[in-house]
Amino acid sequence: MIDVLTVVLPVFIVLSFGYLSVWGKVIEDGHIDGLMKFAQTFAIPCLLFRAISTLDLETSLNVPLLFSFYAGVFTAFVVGLWGARHLFKRSWEDCVTISFCCLFSNTLLLGLPITERVYGTQGLVGNYAIIAFHAPFGYMIGITAMELVRAKDTPATQLPRKVAKAMFSNAIVMGIALGFVVNLSGVALPAVFTDAVDIIGRAALPAALFGLGGVLFRYRPDGDLRITAFVCLISLGLHPLVVYVLGSSAPLPADAFRSALITAAVAPGANAYVFANMYNAAKRAAATSVLVGTALSILTTSLWITLLP
Repeated sequence: MIDVLTVVLPVFIVLSFGYLSVWGKVIEDGHIDGLMKFAQTFAIPCLLFRAISTLDLETSLNVPLLFSFYAGVFTAFVVGLWGARHLFKRSWEDCVTISFCCLFSNTLLLGLPITERVYGTQGLVGNYAIIAFHAPFGYMIGITAMELVRAKDTPATQLPRKVAKAMFSNAIVMGIALGFVVNLSGVALPAVFTDAVDIIGRAALPAALFGLGGVLFRYRPDGDLRITAFVCLISLGLHPLVVYVLGSSAPLPADAFRSALITAAVAPGANAYVFANMYNAAKRAAATSVLVGTALSILTTSLWITLLP
């Protein structure tokens, strides 16, 4: 366990640097917003664009891998929705937001760098395959559910257009989509362009990790801690458990199994709060779940890594 922690902890130390920089007023809160805007709007989309555009789709899009991970995602959403409604008696809008927190692992800012630290860049193929569908799949479920809950205000004929508009207004989804366009079309991009994109993409993980730490300073534990505990139990416990069971029975290749399980075992991502803020629902619960879940991810990822082949 100690050996695993020495590999995983640097990721969280970078997070803590961002947190402490805002806490100590070394960096202003607004500067962190700018850094996260750069990471989420430019750097991460560039990273994913290049990863997807050069991905060997025939060998990397492992159906058992995707089924194992996304069966866990959907299970987390359904159980989260049921629990928020029947255990905590929240409004349907809050229930959808809470269940979105349960399903949306931080695949980019935690899953990707942790997997890289433990298994190297050659072990990231499965991560990129998962990430390629993560934002579209997660937002499709969350936005569709929320719009159905609010269907009294939205004509059924307008629902698909509204869901599509919300999804493709997301820079990360667009980066992934453009990567698929280049990959499937076989277009050869000029080296001067790809080199420039790579330069921006290399800044994605360190900038986003540092920035996420600064953002988490706002998410001080507050609100209903029972709901936070419930979200963490589903996202950090049930989701990886489903992946472990399905991945073991498939069986998945070792590298794909590692990617799926580590990605499932990390905390809800900042997109959970973005979703809550977008619909003005359960924002306090979402913010607290991101903070507490991120701290607990040190333990959950370390635990699962020790069980991996």
